[in-house]
Amino acid sequence: MNSQFATAMSRALEQTRAGNPAEATRIIQAVLAGEVAPEGGTDPQPAAPAASPRRPMAEIEEAEVVEEHPPHRPAPAFATSTGTGPMQMPPIGQADLQRMMDNLGCMVPQGLNALPQGLPGMARPNARPPVPEGARYETRSFTSAHGTRDYRLFVPSTLPDGPRGLVLMLHGCTQDPDDFARGTDMNSHAERNGLIVVYPHQSRAHNAQGCWNWFRPEDQRTDTGEAALLAALTRAVAAEFSVPRDRVFVAGLSAGGAMAATLAATHPSLFAAVGIHSGLPHGIAHDMPSAFGAMRGQGGRAPRRTEGSVRMIIFHGAADATVHPSNAEALVAAAGPALRGTSRREKGRSAGGRA
Repeated sequence: MNSQFATAMSRALEQTRAGNPAEATRIIQAVLAGEVAPEGGTDPQPAAPAASPRRPMAEIEEAEVVEEHPPHRPAPAFATSTGTGPMQMPPIGQADLQRMMDNLGCMVPQGLNALPQGLPGMARPNARPPVPEGARYETRSFTSAHGTRDYRLFVPSTLPDGPRGLVLMLHGCTQDPDDFARGTDMNSHAERNGLIVVYPHQSRAHNAQGCWNWFRPEDQRTDTGEAALLAALTRAVAAEFSVPRDRVFVAGLSAGGAMAATLAATHPSLFAAVGIHSGLPHGIAHDMPSAFGAMRGQGGRAPRRTEGSVRMIIFHGAADATVHPSNAEALVAAAGPALRGTSRREKGRSAGGRA
């Protein structure tokens, strides 16, 4: 972790202690985007470009990768520390840093409030997503030994031969099920294709920014935490609607994408396929500081190898300033040789990968 990042983290802590969480969040957003605020000021300044450009997405023989290169918009430089040693903490106490991170949450999108449209589904906050005539869009609650979460449930207007599948949809930070349903237009797709859709809600009570806690060890295991809770919810709804065992899927965005990767690793027999947009590999982080490092494409532990043969489709923009695109490479690498496909790159199109 370089001195600029350490200084920014210290300033964010000072703002948190002073009762200014919004300013602390702005500082964190700036440093994640590769910007730093000058001493004694509030306006972020561009950070110096890294000495070497980001390594291109590796050719991976057993998977398909599609990488985006937007015209006239090169991928941003990410400030990196010198050397290849482990990431070091800034000169503040571990307890203070953890408290600050818990207050701020994780994976706060850069410039969220400044963007005209925000993240998908964020242009009209609190607006109910479209629901086709005759379909059901219900608010429910699920409780298991691993916790309780509210969720939205979409049921198509007609299911003459039963549902053709179930999709678990995991929203990103600061979003909720309605945001995600509206931004993805998943209800319309589900109506046309006879799908049950489950939108779990990660409340601010469980994470300050409404993020799925993909970086905590207790939430990365088969039989504990959020991974176990989401798997239990999926099984319960699939049983209620008699969804075939080989027609259960999960998809997620950002923190939701990271949690989808975790579910693929912890419950490979439950999900037939996984969709990950701007996510991170299972097990690449073990606490909040390592999560921020992984998001910047720096440090962190090697991702855990995914067992089983869960099919995946991976999307990631090459100009992503919140979650470094190298995480897409790591996701494909962690999938292992059990997945079959072809390697491919394309320019000028949505970034993605498929295995």
